[in-house]
Amino acid sequence: MALAAGAALAGIAAAPAAAATTPLTFACQATPPVGGAQTFEVASGVHATAPASVTAGSTFRVSLAPTTMTVPGSVSGYTVKNISNIKLSMPVPANSTLVGQSLSGGSGLGSGTPSVSASGGTVTMTVPGPINGGATFTLPTVNLDLKAGAAGSSITTQLAGSSYSSPGLTFTAKVPIIFVTVNVPTACYPSPNPVLSTTAVG
Repeated sequence: MALAAGAALAGIAAAPAAAATTPLTFACQATPPVGGAQTFEVASGVHATAPASVTAGSTFRVSLAPTTMTVPGSVSGYTVKNISNIKLSMPVPANSTLVGQSLSGGSGLGSGTPSVSASGGTVTMTVPGPINGGATFTLPTVNLDLKAGAAGSSITTQLAGSSYSSPGLTFTAKVPIIFVTVNVPTACYPSPNPVLSTTAVG
């Protein structure tokens, strides 16, 4: 999950990588087909590995590894059977160009195969699941291969999301209600949304 200096990445020119784990909390809102929206929080964090500095125009890698999370066993008295179609997004950092993206690692993710894509300046990891309620899991590490922009302006990484209507994390929860089981869309955003890594460009 970390990139050491001199890794086999074409065109890399970077100082030794620095790593740090940043705790964060996702504020989440579940919207069932009946009844009002339910809000809750999910504790998480990201272990970011990035070079402390790079030269302008060079290519380097930032790796963002989510820490272990736990699926709520229940929300507002409703049992959570499982969650699926998990999407975690992050913007391509300012003062950089995305060269490529990939996934590595992860555990407890169910039977589906995770994938990662980029569109409109946003990188999104998708984990099909399902992951059972109450289970712990670790999302894959997102590896961003970036080309540094102009010197004098640092490159910082964060997760996407600023509100329930503009989320950075979404998933579908399967919840039994009375005699039926319903799919409940859930939208989350990091609150607050801290900077995960900083790379100076010289």
